[in-house]
Amino acid sequence: MSELTIGLVVLALTFLVLASGTPIAFGLGLVAIASLLIFEGPGGLMGIAEVFYSGLDDFTLVSIPMFVLMGAAIAVSRAGSDLYEALDRWLYRLPGGLVISNLGACALFAALTGSSPATCAAIGKMGIPEMRRRGFSDEIATGSIAAGGTLGILIPPSITLILYGIATESSIGRLFLAGVIPGLLLTAMFMVWTWFSVRRTGGGMAAPGLRYTLRDKLAALPRVLPFLAIVVAVVVALYGGIATPSEAAGVGAFACVALVMLVYGLTRMKDLWPILRDTTRESVMILLIIAGSILYGYMLTNLFLTQALAGWVAGLDVNKWVLLGLINVLLLAAGCFLPPAAIILMTTPILLPIITGAGFDPIWFGIIMTINMEVGLITPPVGLNLYVINGIAPDVPLKKVLMGSLPYCLLMILAIVILSIFPGIVTFLPDLLMGPAVG
Repeated sequence: MSELTIGLVVLALTFLVLASGTPIAFGLGLVAIASLLIFEGPGGLMGIAEVFYSGLDDFTLVSIPMFVLMGAAIAVSRAGSDLYEALDRWLYRLPGGLVISNLGACALFAALTGSSPATCAAIGKMGIPEMRRRGFSDEIATGSIAAGGTLGILIPPSITLILYGIATESSIGRLFLAGVIPGLLLTAMFMVWTWFSVRRTGGGMAAPGLRYTLRDKLAALPRVLPFLAIVVAVVVALYGGIATPSEAAGVGAFACVALVMLVYGLTRMKDLWPILRDTTRESVMILLIIAGSILYGYMLTNLFLTQALAGWVAGLDVNKWVLLGLINVLLLAAGCFLPPAAIILMTTPILLPIITGAGFDPIWFGIIMTINMEVGLITPPVGLNLYVINGIAPDVPLKKVLMGSLPYCLLMILAIVILSIFPGIVTFLPDLLMGPAVG
């Protein structure tokens, strides 16, 4: 049987298993084992235990539960509402200032938690009712929060970038730095569009008579600045070579838990239990997806599917930008059905040889891939953020949430085009602070 036939069978089996509702981790592992058993017989299963163990035997993986703990500590506190209130006090007079402050709060909170659903839930519960009360349309109120929540997988520290770094054996510190400017660029694009849209349609201004003094504005900052300092310290420790990703994540997690206990008074065990519970649940889920993806990648390599596909693509007489466009379409389509972690871990073994063979920088491609994953978070049928927002505002039809998030999807695609034309936007900061990449 040819590699093409085997690949089509594996692809069909993968879609069948995942469409059945099987959890991603178990589905990938099941497809890998079944494919090896079908095409190589019982002998193909001899090495899977060692592959499973060696794939998780990586000290860098310790950073994942630590960053998850850091996010969980922020998510259960009032940090989200404090961010929202602080930004609203500074931007309330600007047309669309409330929406812009929500986007800013989403970007900052997402950077702290690294979780898009948590960001949508934390900021949306406060922001959506207030935006609707001030006269903003349902589309703007819900779509802006759905889109703003996606920024967490790009702005460091990002678990998605950690997974990409592990899958490609790239420097996580370099990836974090590479995500800073694109993350700020995307946030700025969201804010500019919001300002333009609200200015054009009108409405949404602050209530008459509402006024915050400079003292009021400054009073909201002490609860916010310590958490932002932690994010900056983690990134500085990584790119400065002061600490490894695991060490930086451990210190960041400890600092976040300590601040939550000191600032918000969460000192009792019943207050801390949700942090530990959510951390354990999400960490185990991510690590199981990694393990399942490692088995899946082992299967692809063992059946020579990765090598055959890379060879076939290399033999195509197409421009490298056409190739990149096709890859982006593939990632956008995959993002409509699968979560970012699964897509990165499933497709990277296949795409990395193709990308590097075409002369693209793997660090740059990691950012492009991540923005594609952001689009997937707000596109049906699986767009997780859409359903989180729909749960917060159940009286808003899902169609309106989708229409409100559509302009932000187009902005993300525009950002991909900009970063493709000017790749230096991605590589400038890592090259400046860590030196040019070797190899």
